[in-house]
Amino acid sequence: MSFAETILDYAVNIALVILSISFILTIIRIVRGPTLPDRILGLDMLVAAAIGFIAVIGIKTGYILYIDIAIALGLVGFLATVAFARFVLSRGKTEDELLREAKTAAEAARKKSRDEEKRVAKALKREKRLSR
Repeated sequence: MSFAETILDYAVNIALVILSISFILTIIRIVRGPTLPDRILGLDMLVAAAIGFIAVIGIKTGYILYIDIAIALGLVGFLATVAFARFVLSRGKTEDELLREAKTAAEAARKKSRDEEKRVAKALKREKRLSR
């Protein structure tokens, strides 16, 4: 085994370890991601990690067809990301915007409730004064 083959073997093994860590962290992001756009971004990253795995395995085995498969997966992954983005845009508002609107509505309802309590308290005081 020559020096170049040894270096390539080490590089491929290190790349596989790094890609495995990336794959695990990406799956965690997909599961935990608080919003749909976070999950979509995680799926896009998952496709990128899969492309990396396929390319590294292609280098390790010397089977060149794996590189073509990685390129095709890259194209499909890009189209899937565009489709997900269009889906999110067609849904209208994002979850963050909906959460902000809900908080604003809740604060407005609290303010209205406080104003109503003050009005009722004034009316009760007025009634007490009139009944004396």
